[in-house]
Amino acid sequence: MLRKTDFYIDGKWVAPAKAHDLEVINPADETAFATISLGSGADVDTAVAAARAAFKTWSKTSREERLEYLEKLLAVYEKRSGDMAKIISSEVGAPITMSTQQQAGAGWGHIKSFIRTLKNFEFDAPLSEKVPTEHIAHEPIGVCGLITPWNWPMNQICLKVVPAVAAGCTVILKPSEISPMSGIIFAEIMHEAGFPAGVFNLVNGDGPTVGEAMSRHPDIDMMSFTGSTRAGIAVQKAAAETVKRVTLELGGKSPNIVFADADIPKAVKRGTLHCFNNTGQSCNAPTRMLVERSVYDSAVEIAAETAKGCKVGDPAEEGNHIGPLISQMQFDKVQTLIQKGIDEGAKLVAGGTGRPDGFNRGYFVRPTVFADVNNDMAIAREEIFGPVLTMIPFETEAEAIEIANDTQYGLAAYVQSGDQARAQKVARELRAGMVLLNGAQRPGGSPFGGYKMSGNGREGGDWGLEDFLEVKAISGWDESVA
Repeated sequence: MLRKTDFYIDGKWVAPAKAHDLEVINPADETAFATISLGSGADVDTAVAAARAAFKTWSKTSREERLEYLEKLLAVYEKRSGDMAKIISSEVGAPITMSTQQQAGAGWGHIKSFIRTLKNFEFDAPLSEKVPTEHIAHEPIGVCGLITPWNWPMNQICLKVVPAVAAGCTVILKPSEISPMSGIIFAEIMHEAGFPAGVFNLVNGDGPTVGEAMSRHPDIDMMSFTGSTRAGIAVQKAAAETVKRVTLELGGKSPNIVFADADIPKAVKRGTLHCFNNTGQSCNAPTRMLVERSVYDSAVEIAAETAKGCKVGDPAEEGNHIGPLISQMQFDKVQTLIQKGIDEGAKLVAGGTGRPDGFNRGYFVRPTVFADVNNDMAIAREEIFGPVLTMIPFETEAEAIEIANDTQYGLAAYVQSGDQARAQKVARELRAGMVLLNGAQRPGGSPFGGYKMSGNGREGGDWGLEDFLEVKAISGWDESVA
């Protein structure tokens, strides 16, 4: 069993102030494969002091110096990508093919994207050509506390750590205690890349202890959190005492509107598989499929057949199957909500409660599709975070938009239509931070984030860098002197 109980603080691995061991569970077999230690407020204090001291010099480095460090980071990350994929597969349950291509691959992609962003970002400029004496400067906000989730560990760690240090900030990272091993490997990568002591620090721990201590800490200037809406609210409340900046990327219940003029077999199959990707544990998953009434019955049949053909298997094996859910708690939640859908009268057309055939342990679930759902049902309103698709019929474009927007969330939305003009018109009406048309993929550098209770702030590209910068206006500036 791996034992990784030290924290990475001030450029070295140090023992926690007080040992508090926690086993890390492999969700495929429900056995412990590693042990970490949970930190305390004292560990946070030590990490913050290191980050505060390092900020004095790191914040004054040049763009070129920081680019050199990021290039080294990319090279080391590429070298360790196989290790990263294997550990994410063990801690999250992502099948190794998916873990290599998507989970570990996401981190590599974000580092490359932020290198491009940093090369081109305008940190200093006049307010306008007509007002050259008003100088606008973007400066690093300071010490940043970063809390990342278990479902896409490298995606979120790289979306926070990389732009923060690229902006000139120093950081304390708290990965999820459920999937901490990838964060530990990332700390090893940062160390090998040669970042100065104190620029990057890692403290493992749980939300109520370490997360709370970070959020309240007077010497942390900003908190960036990704996770549940409930936990995000707790971070924001704790941070309010010191009036620090808080950015949040929270939950979602994303609609996928399928019009009759779309390529129905392709659109429905694509949407169903997208919902099931990462075993449904994605905040932007298209979990509500809204289908125009004239093609609804056909769409239900296609979704049901797609779910029945979706394989569930061992994460250690190569292939396009899905793996288990992350934990017993998540397994129980998904089972409860599937049963609730049945009890509420939704039509179960694929899957259901219990493990798939052939599994007697591990947090494996059956890919599930409900038809004849209405937006008042719990399965249409709550973020299930499992491979569960709800299908809702609609009659008109206006009704589709009304149903799509009838949610507390606003992270992502999807539109399928053979009429591009209508797809773009509907996209304008949807209250979501990201709208994807006809299977389009989001490119690197596109802003990730949402409306309403899906959070605030944006990650990725210029927007992700700006989250970690203060804006200073200097009047009376003489450009000929600078």
